[in-house]
Amino acid sequence: MTAPGANGETKDMTTSYSPLSLTPERQDRIAVTITYLELTARTPLPPLSPPGQKMKLALMRAENPPVHFYRYLYDLVGAPYNWVSRRKIGDEELAAIIQDEDVYLYVLYAGGVPAGMAEIDARDRRVHELKFFGLTPDFTGRGLGRYFLANVIDLAWSHGPETLRLETCTLDHPAALPLYQRLGFSVIDRRSGYVERYNPENSPG
Repeated sequence: MTAPGANGETKDMTTSYSPLSLTPERQDRIAVTITYLELTARTPLPPLSPPGQKMKLALMRAENPPVHFYRYLYDLVGAPYNWVSRRKIGDEELAAIIQDEDVYLYVLYAGGVPAGMAEIDARDRRVHELKFFGLTPDFTGRGLGRYFLANVIDLAWSHGPETLRLETCTLDHPAALPLYQRLGFSVIDRRSGYVERYNPENSPG
């Protein structure tokens, strides 16, 4: 999927959620609006410290993450928001993506347990994508989102891209889009259509 971008160039707008279809809504589809955003310059962020909570936070990269660990995080974070794209592919295909040296999986730990995940696809040297970002249900609404995202953005810029892109849809947490915009992302496109509703019976294996 492509759409006109800034300065007239054409940008790849393929969605991470699932193929965006104009087919009328059915029981197995959900109507959504997907918003595409980008950050084209590294802007200084105010110093951030962990939220004032009595928990120890750590942000670590999972190097060569096992598929079962990735699926655990993906399902835990994404189930409330109908994340489906990675559920629909087999283990071998998924491993080839997440274990690529230019794909970065960062895990936020709070009190020693996973509190969130962020996946940066840096295989395109110029344009890096924040493919997935979110907190687990137990840590949503506890003031961690801005802290986590600001640190992930800083890590993304450390890999040297010219542009950082992401997308969010109306199934995501309602605070997601405002948070992205507060941290400097600009909207470059919006699309409406229908995405597949997750059905575990259609998952590989």
